[in-house]
Amino acid sequence: MRVALGVSYRGWAYHGWQSQADRQTVQDVLEKGLSQFTARPIQTVCAGRTDTGVHGLNQVVHLDCEVERDLSSWVRGTNCHLPKDIAVQWAMFPRADFHARFDARGRRYSYVLLESVVRPSMEAGAVGWTYRKLDGDLMREAAALLIGEHDFSAFRSSECQAKSPVKTMRKIEIEKYGDYWRFDFDGSAFLHHMIRNLMGSFLAVGRGAKPVEWFAEVLARGERRFAAPTFPPDGLYFTGPYYDAEDGIPTHTAAMDWLPGYRKNRDGA
Repeated sequence: MRVALGVSYRGWAYHGWQSQADRQTVQDVLEKGLSQFTARPIQTVCAGRTDTGVHGLNQVVHLDCEVERDLSSWVRGTNCHLPKDIAVQWAMFPRADFHARFDARGRRYSYVLLESVVRPSMEAGAVGWTYRKLDGDLMREAAALLIGEHDFSAFRSSECQAKSPVKTMRKIEIEKYGDYWRFDFDGSAFLHHMIRNLMGSFLAVGRGAKPVEWFAEVLARGERRFAAPTFPPDGLYFTGPYYDAEDGIPTHTAAMDWLPGYRKNRDGA
């Protein structure tokens, strides 16, 4: 039986999503919980790997298991074996050949940034921070340069294992809600550290340290050394993949309502 799950997690305690030798990754902890719940060794395939410290609101995974459980049991039963910072949000039985990664039509991320002279406290680790004032119009001009298919080598980590740096950016929205900025990214796929590298460059433009034209030059040059430093992962959220409508994969979880400025009826949600 193939099972699809939507998983949310706080990323700060884990070394990213993908399984590692130290077993301190989200995948390792999730698979341990699933294996305890089913009394069988379980392996999962995810829609998109996240880095150390990055949070997930609707990470989609699939797994195969011969043990039969109803959908509510896959959620509640698995969560009994998971720590408080990881939780299965929903479960469904997809078509037999559904693939969480290869069937995804796109992926979405959000970055939440606090603009304040005082660093965050209650939301420490859950938001990025800048003490400089930002110009949203300038950042939106820079973001417009990224829409479409581009070689994103300038914003790619040296450790990136993607076969190609060419990706399609479908939408970037930048809005401010009180003292919080929210950057929403929608693309075909993303490179290692790509959004964090983009955030560093957006802020360089937003605070006036670099002109919008510089952003265009960095993209065209395609060399990481010309872009701004990588921004911290604290405010980065994988809001999830999306699929063909007939697959019926959920695109909304309750945790999404917690982010500043969430619009329930946004595209695909």
